[in-house]
Amino acid sequence: MPTSARPEQIAAALRRAGLAEVDVSTRRRAEYSSDASLYRVVPSVVAFPRAAEEVAAALEVCRSLGVPLTARGAGTSIAGNAVGAGVVLDFSRHLRRIRGIDPAARIAEVEPGVVLDELQRAAAGHGLRFGPDPSTHNRCTIGGMIGNNACGSRALGFGRTSDNVAALEVLTGTGEHLVLRRGAGPGSSATLAALEKAVGAHLAVIRTELGRFGRQISGYSLEHLLPERGFDTARAFVGSEGTWGVLLSATVELVPVPDRPVLVVLGYPDMADAADAVTGVLPHRPIAAEGLDARIVDVVRRLRGEAAVPQLPSGGGWLLVELPGESDPAGVIRDAGALDHRVVTDPAEAAMLWRIREDGAGLAARSVGGHMSHAGWEDAAVPPERLGAYLREFEALLAERGLSGVPYGHFGDGCVHVRIDFPLHRPGGVKVFRDFLTDAARLVASYGGSMSGEHGDGRARSELLPLMYSPAALRAFEEVKGVFDPDDVLNPGVVVRPRPLDADLRVPAAVPLRRGLGFAYDDDGGDFTNAVHRCTGVGKCRADLTGSGGVMCPSYLATRDEKDSTRGRARVLQEMANGSLVRGWRAPEVHQVLELCLACKGCASDCPTGVDMATYKAEVLYQSYRRRPRPLSHYVLGGLPRLARMASLAPGLANRLLGSPLAGPGKRLAGVDARRDLPSFAPRTFRSWFRRHPVAPGDPVLLWVDTFTDHFTPQVGIAAVRVLEDAGFSVRIPDKRLCCGLTYISTGRLDTARRLLRRAVDVLAPHAEAGVPIVGLEPSCVAVFRSDARDLLGGGRAPARQTPPEPLRRLPSTAGSASVPAGPDAPESSRVPGDSSGAPGQGASTGSGPKDPRSVGAVRRSPVAVPHVLTLAELLMEREGWEPPSLEGVRAVAQPHCHHHAVMGWDADRALLERAGAAVEAVGGCCGLAGNFGVERGHYEVSVAVAETALLPAVRRAGEEAVVLADGFSCRTQLAALADRRGVHLAELLASRRDPAGQRSRNTPDRRGG
Repeated sequence: MPTSARPEQIAAALRRAGLAEVDVSTRRRAEYSSDASLYRVVPSVVAFPRAAEEVAAALEVCRSLGVPLTARGAGTSIAGNAVGAGVVLDFSRHLRRIRGIDPAARIAEVEPGVVLDELQRAAAGHGLRFGPDPSTHNRCTIGGMIGNNACGSRALGFGRTSDNVAALEVLTGTGEHLVLRRGAGPGSSATLAALEKAVGAHLAVIRTELGRFGRQISGYSLEHLLPERGFDTARAFVGSEGTWGVLLSATVELVPVPDRPVLVVLGYPDMADAADAVTGVLPHRPIAAEGLDARIVDVVRRLRGEAAVPQLPSGGGWLLVELPGESDPAGVIRDAGALDHRVVTDPAEAAMLWRIREDGAGLAARSVGGHMSHAGWEDAAVPPERLGAYLREFEALLAERGLSGVPYGHFGDGCVHVRIDFPLHRPGGVKVFRDFLTDAARLVASYGGSMSGEHGDGRARSELLPLMYSPAALRAFEEVKGVFDPDDVLNPGVVVRPRPLDADLRVPAAVPLRRGLGFAYDDDGGDFTNAVHRCTGVGKCRADLTGSGGVMCPSYLATRDEKDSTRGRARVLQEMANGSLVRGWRAPEVHQVLELCLACKGCASDCPTGVDMATYKAEVLYQSYRRRPRPLSHYVLGGLPRLARMASLAPGLANRLLGSPLAGPGKRLAGVDARRDLPSFAPRTFRSWFRRHPVAPGDPVLLWVDTFTDHFTPQVGIAAVRVLEDAGFSVRIPDKRLCCGLTYISTGRLDTARRLLRRAVDVLAPHAEAGVPIVGLEPSCVAVFRSDARDLLGGGRAPARQTPPEPLRRLPSTAGSASVPAGPDAPESSRVPGDSSGAPGQGASTGSGPKDPRSVGAVRRSPVAVPHVLTLAELLMEREGWEPPSLEGVRAVAQPHCHHHAVMGWDADRALLERAGAAVEAVGGCCGLAGNFGVERGHYEVSVAVAETALLPAVRRAGEEAVVLADGFSCRTQLAALADRRGVHLAELLASRRDPAGQRSRNTPDRRGG
């Protein structure tokens, strides 16, 4: 509906009407320009209603000005159902109350912004749940589920959203307030009277074309309005995609939680064979029967390591069949005709498999050759008995068009999800997209299927409805839409009078950004635009993942503002790549959304599509300040390694200055928050201690000495040396003061970081090539070598959650030999090129400069592959014959560093602690300090709020007697500041339990006779 009203005029009218939160800023409009679909529609205004009265006022303003209104929950709609050019109402911020639960009647009354998992937690106390559970359950809202008729994996057992609603309170497009329910006659409602008349005129077509099978979601579900079905207006409203009315509240039905369901995994040669087997599974009345392709599992293994995937039966595709607890899986196994099978009894393993399935949309979209696979033909469905044949023809159609996709989905319901590598970035790619969708629609119609099986038609498929429905059915849709919304105010362009399916596509409008980048972006074709378009909008960054150990997105959990989510930031960066709304690296909108990004890297592992906002933030800072003056904090906090070296010359004086009256003005000048106490410098550096430490015999290991360990917490390094020597290692350190460049990366000083990393790699590489393991103690520094370094120096970005390379696995001990090379042609000693400060027989090091007689000369070379640096736990767990000291009786709360979680994974640490006998609670989320973030002025409140998300409550619950384990210097600093608790490093914990008399002999193999 065309309108001449400008955004400022609409906003002013909304404020006059009583809406308190109305945002017309360019940044906010960019954040809401897309949902989880391919479509980009920039709204005029975004508003956040606080009550039903504000919703009604907003609708009245839109009607009077002729402005479209689009309702939005979590914005996870995949077909473009939640974007619009006029006013977007976000219900998720304020209208999220659960008004009540009636366990006896098994119903709950909720506002539209309630997140599904919040309802599930509230209902679980009564042994109940809401039946449907889409994969976005931890962030999708009930209002959005009602808009799209969401289903999910367990709709097979519990029904669709439309099967689980009792009553809906809505406003129609005319502004009429209605309560919709089964059997509600027209009464005094002009709308319902007109609706009854419209349905009566189309009874034959409704009976013959609609409601043919469970997943027929495309179009409007008018079958619920048939007289024989009780004229159920509530169920008919579900799936109308916000085009009939605006939801104010819902009364939904609840079902009993199944008691200990059983998961059976069935293996087949391919997905079509798995689909054929569905008919043998369904008679056993499963709760869920999901298809999972081996290619998705391979992506998980590549990105997160082997440990992320439980054992699976043989095959190239699987059915995950969940049965009620009282069921015997033998019958399903007998009738399913599988190659292989496995009954999963461990709830943790079952949860891992369901997590892989839930992340399918993001995992299937992962970049291949620098370009993503896309939604568009996302959730077609056919009657389950025809699914195998349909899949074979569908795969043939993909191959014929030179496209590929990975099918998965709700096979028990006949619904298939797939992401397809449409070449939208190429000239002619949009035509390929249109032609394929048109032919795919014809194909699914020929099988008696539906173009949408749960996500709705939206902008992606509404234009194709004539290929599925007769002109009479389409007239019925149009008449009913006219009854509810005669002026086409509500979500125009969807279902009725649709926008072209290839209009408003986001990717083709973006401009490549390849020149002068700080990072390589090898997995994204060297293009920053491709990198930020990894975000498909699935919105997992809006979920609280801390309960399952996740980190993403700490700033959103603290503020609950879309601008502080990974997705919101990506949308603004995508608009920057588009260039029409947000312009250039230095645009204020870009810096506003990145201001509260902690650069935690949580998204790099937790986001299914692999968005790495820490890298994008560093790139933005690099581009914005290259050859320009920077904020002083970039020089002070970003230049910490250099300042720490200067302070080490007189640490006592430096500490007195930090505690003097000069500290206040100094903090203000440096951009440091006045409430932050800066950490004290150690009176003696770790290097100083190491020079005087006697050399222990054993296998050489190179200890990376980071700035934090050296200058602030040398006790961590000392403890690590003790533990490594007990494990039969002879420890050496780089004599040259090297730096991984971490603080320079986080402040966008990438040229400096690159120079520092190249120097470090030149020194480390020869020893890595000789098989000498390299171990680091500060997780963020280890993570630089495992991720950022490859992007800065070339050579490709390593996958997240790296496992040690094959040559370093199960390191054998050769302790007891008198001489072990430390690098190429290295003499016996624990020194590797070095600084003249070392003395024979004392702590050995490696680097360049005046040499100890036993030093190994520095090798000057052109850049090489970045050496693999291990964490302490990884090194020890791969050490044959090593056993940890007993930690029986130790109860610990562990805060894995965000970079540790995101890049290396914490599995080795967990395994080591469990092997030692400790009882450990690993806390998800971020500590909130995150390097320089929490120290900078303007970040203190958010830093504290992030810590209160998970870490501080866990520490308080654990009590004073618990050990607080935190390898990250930032994490320990935050704990001391906010909880007055001392965090300990893993090395310190292990060293505190070592047996100096017997530990080394116990962990050193007997070499007699060898």
